Amino acid sequence: MTNYEIMFVIDPMLEDEKKDAAVERVKEVITSEGGEVLDTDVWGLRDLAYPIQKKSTGYYAVLQFKAEPTLPQELDRRLKISDDFIRHIIVNKDAE
Repeated sequence: MTNYEIMFVIDPMLEDEKKDAAVERVKEVITSEGGEVLDTDVWGLRDLAYPIQKKSTGYYAVLQFKAEPTLPQELDRRLKISDDFIRHIIVNKDAE
């Protein structure tokens, strides 16, 4: 299994329960596809470097996980089609 890190920004206009549910949904995708979540770090509401979709703040979260090489593609696909996520990036930690 490969070590990965995902950072994502959730829409700040969502209710707190929906923000927490969005983080749990990402964890659920990872575990349902055979991966393992190692660490969860929720940064909370932070200013964005530049406005995205006319928003100047975002709710940040970072997850460390282990998974097979096909999982990041599936995770990327699911985050792109969800309106709850403003931006995300998945990094292969073993490639560094």
